[in-house]
Amino acid sequence: NNTASIEVLTGSNYKKWKQDIEFAMGIADIDLAMIWDRPANITDTSSIAEREHYAKWERSNRLCLMAMKRSISEHLLGGLPETNDAREFFAAVGERYQVSSNAKAESLMSELTGLRYDGLRGVREHILRMVHLQSKLRARDIPLPDSYIVSHALNSLPISFSQIKTAYNTHSESWSINDLITKCVAEEEKNRKEKSDTALFVSHPKHKSGNGSPNLILLESFRLRRMVIITVRLIM
Repeated sequence: NNTASIEVLTGSNYKKWKQDIEFAMGIADIDLAMIWDRPANITDTSSIAEREHYAKWERSNRLCLMAMKRSISEHLLGGLPETNDAREFFAAVGERYQVSSNAKAESLMSELTGLRYDGLRGVREHILRMVHLQSKLRARDIPLPDSYIVSHALNSLPISFSQIKTAYNTHSESWSINDLITKCVAEEEKNRKEKSDTALFVSHPKHKSGNGSPNLILLESFRLRRMVIITVRLIM
């Protein structure tokens, strides 16, 4: 006998459950009731072919309903309409979770468009978070091109990445997401090095200042090659 597993519907996996039901009923050759409407009731004048078709549909309807209800979490069944028609029941489940899917997609899109680089995580993780949301939206039949992710990721970066933004806007060739990650990580490392180079550390032997007033220490920033005067109160 041909068999196929059906993933239990828990709410968020409707698309997979739907595919499993359609495949399982089809491979078992009991999907007639999922495809055709209920036939007319049998009468004394019904032909043999009509009687056979009705019997086959009734069996298909009963087994399909049983398979669907057994593969839906018990706490979800209560919210579904009561019907003895497999095709109607299948459609009702779809309508229920289409609404849920739309709400989830809206939430994912809102999260994606609201992402801004906060510096707490690396820029690589920031961009990959966008790619992850892009994949989730694609699974809900909302495909976003990589070019959108590249553009949105750049717009979400602070002014310290302005050179990368300028390079993107002034070059005609498109960037892949991997290109973007490589360039942004390099720029991030460059920014970190520049911050390290410009950090001014002042050390001075401990001694008491004659009058306790601040002492002026002249320091040179080697990166900027300019003189910076910093007022430092010596440690008593």
